[in-house]
Amino acid sequence: MRADHSFPFCTQSLFRNCCLVVLLFPASASAVRSATTIRVAILDLGNGSTASRAASEIRKNLSAETSVESALGKIDLIDRDQARAAAIGSGYKGSLNLELQQARDLGVAIGCEFYFIGDAQTVKRSPSAAASYFESFASVFLVSTRTGRLILWERPDVKGDSPEKSERALLAILASEETRNRYAAAIRRALDAQREERSSAEANQSKIEVMSDDDSDSNKDVRAPRAFRRLKPPYPEIAARAEAEATVDVLVDIDARGEVGRVEIVRWAGYGLDESVLETVRQMHFFPAMRNNLAIPMRVHLRFNFRKPPPQNS
Repeated sequence: MRADHSFPFCTQSLFRNCCLVVLLFPASASAVRSATTIRVAILDLGNGSTASRAASEIRKNLSAETSVESALGKIDLIDRDQARAAAIGSGYKGSLNLELQQARDLGVAIGCEFYFIGDAQTVKRSPSAAASYFESFASVFLVSTRTGRLILWERPDVKGDSPEKSERALLAILASEETRNRYAAAIRRALDAQREERSSAEANQSKIEVMSDDDSDSNKDVRAPRAFRRLKPPYPEIAARAEAEATVDVLVDIDARGEVGRVEIVRWAGYGLDESVLETVRQMHFFPAMRNNLAIPMRVHLRFNFRKPPPQNS
């Protein structure tokens, strides 16, 4: 595994984009809709027959008359062709590694509160020390339009001695009540969290220094925070199985003692990479930012680049 990471400081423009999470609340699609209707879009999970069938199975599962609606309200699924055309029109090309603003823009273009994206395939595996087999997998990402956050990711995969058998087993997982309840629970948690954030947004606003890229006199006497030791987040096993390569960006509040406070993912990747970065960053310690020889709190932008490990020579 190789996790390259750099520590560029957040520009004013990036900070403004981060603040738009609050500013966009009143203008989002869900703000003007009934609280009992949740518009959900399911884009095809990539190209190919498995991708199309997997997305279709999720649509059928969420459209079933079940306890999902009684728990969340009415699920209003956006027409597949309409959602696909809106996504293409917005410039979306199938990435599963989105910045928050990109994720919000995609959801707004589709006109939904939540949407599914992902990648599903059936592939033949030919290990050197075992018989060949077929693997069907589905990387499923559930995203909130209001916040742009990845609220759920999973990667069910099954093996079979034929592509038909492995795909049928995968589709059965996506069609299960357990899967439907898991998606509903993720949406419910996201809705609850969004309500709490709206109610506490103004009360919890705090002033914190943000490093700017300009050359104004106000920045000449400012020294940015410096990490005691640059830790590398581990590359999760599930990411290795998916051969995931991605960039994870975080905004980190560092107080005047150099301790890490709030950490927010502003570019997510799934596959356990976000969680790996969060856990690593929360263990870090910094020399605090300084202005005129006085320690000050500051928000910084950290970037971690994950690359799949090179193949092992036998």
